[in-house]
Amino acid sequence: MIHVVLFEPQIPQNTGNIGRLCAVTRSRLHLIHPLGFRITDRHLKRAGMDYWRALDVHHHENWEAFQHCPERPERLWLFTTKVSRLFWEARFQNGDGLLFGNEGAGCPDWLHAAVGEPWRLNIPHANPAMRSLNLSTAAGIACYEALRQIGGVPPANSPPTTG
Repeated sequence: MIHVVLFEPQIPQNTGNIGRLCAVTRSRLHLIHPLGFRITDRHLKRAGMDYWRALDVHHHENWEAFQHCPERPERLWLFTTKVSRLFWEARFQNGDGLLFGNEGAGCPDWLHAAVGEPWRLNIPHANPAMRSLNLSTAAGIACYEALRQIGGVPPANSPPTTG
C-alpha cells in the first residue's frame, strides 16, 4: 500500500481528484488539517464522486497529530520544486508515504527540514517558465511510479494490504 499525504490542501477539486486516485489504487489518503475547505464541499464531492465512500482516508488535526498516528507510513518522500533530485531516483517500498504541500505555498521550510534532504524529490518539467504541476497531477504521477516499483495496483478481487 502507498500512503498519499496532503499537508493542508486548499482546493477541494484537487483533494477530490486525489481521493479518487487513492480509491482506485487502494492507497491510503492522509489529510493534514487545517484544510482550505470543508470536507462536505460540493466541489470535493463532485471531483471525488462516489469514490469517496470507498476511500481509506485518515484526518489529522495537524502535523504533530499525523506524526503520532499508528497508521502513519514509516518512510515519507516529500515532493517539491525546491530540490533537483528526480523522483525516478527514489526506490519506493510498500508502505511508503508520498507527501505533498498545499497548492499555494507547498510545504513550509520546517517540514522540509523535518523530512530531510535525501527524502525530497522533484518531478521534472521541460518548461522552466512554468512553476509546477497541478497538485492532483503530481500526486497521480508519484503514486503510479511508486506502485510500479512495488508491483503495481492490487487486483480488484484481492484483500486490501497494510503497510
